[in-house]
Amino acid sequence: MFSVLTTFFDNYISRIYIPSVSVVDIIEIGIMSFLIYRIIIWLRSTKAWSMLKGVAVIIIFIFIAYILNMRTIWWIVKRSIDVGLIAFVILLQPEIRRALEKLGLRFFKTGGLFKNSDSYERFSQQSIFEIVNATYDMAAVKTGALMVISQEISLDEYIKTGIQIDGKISSELLINTFEKDTPLHDGAVIIEGDRIVCATAYLPLSQNQNVSKELGTRHRAALGMSEETDAFVIVVSEETGKVAVSCGGMIKRNVERENLYHMLEYLRCNSGSVNPIIYNNKIERDIKTEV
Repeated sequence: MFSVLTTFFDNYISRIYIPSVSVVDIIEIGIMSFLIYRIIIWLRSTKAWSMLKGVAVIIIFIFIAYILNMRTIWWIVKRSIDVGLIAFVILLQPEIRRALEKLGLRFFKTGGLFKNSDSYERFSQQSIFEIVNATYDMAAVKTGALMVISQEISLDEYIKTGIQIDGKISSELLINTFEKDTPLHDGAVIIEGDRIVCATAYLPLSQNQNVSKELGTRHRAALGMSEETDAFVIVVSEETGKVAVSCGGMIKRNVERENLYHMLEYLRCNSGSVNPIIYNNKIERDIKTEV
């Protein structure tokens, strides 16, 4: 029995190559695992995920062509792979640009690495009161509204599509802007700091196929804007009078006055390291726990 075990060890176990693993190797494996995980999560939230499914089908057909020795198809594949990679990058250009913008903001955002977040203010508390009051005054009479509050990413390309206003934020101005049958009621209002920069701005519609069919054009525009930029968007439904908010590719419906105030207050005093929708959900859980 002992001789059998010795023979097995000499023939098999002793030949197994066990590489030496250093601390640097472990760190490297951890970094690569994290990067691959984040890339997969990012791809699932973009159009690239559907494209990758199509690419996977093409790869399967190429593999079959290779196995069956289809020389013509294999010759075409070998000479078109470089062009295909370039085309893939071009098609994903908007998603890559947004990913790089978010990466840069995460490390170099205002109030992030170089400022004390306690002293950071995006706009005044008075502006919050004016926005909240206007939002729920319009909601009470079912006046449709779409308000975009800028953060770090510039909204100049969307501001150019609207009519310049450059007025101080007030509930009266916001309500009059979205009044039905007025020249400025269609489109979105864009707010920067304590000023309403423009009205009737055009926003990109979300292409997310998982969005509820109950949501109309305003909600899709709000979600699309939050997918393209880091802006915080407020929507008042013309059909139901309900208030919704969108940020970071997320949308939250049926937002109450107190919750909207908490989100805007968070935006006022923070640099946006946490999505205000997620932050507000934490506030709601805390309130429910206390009750």
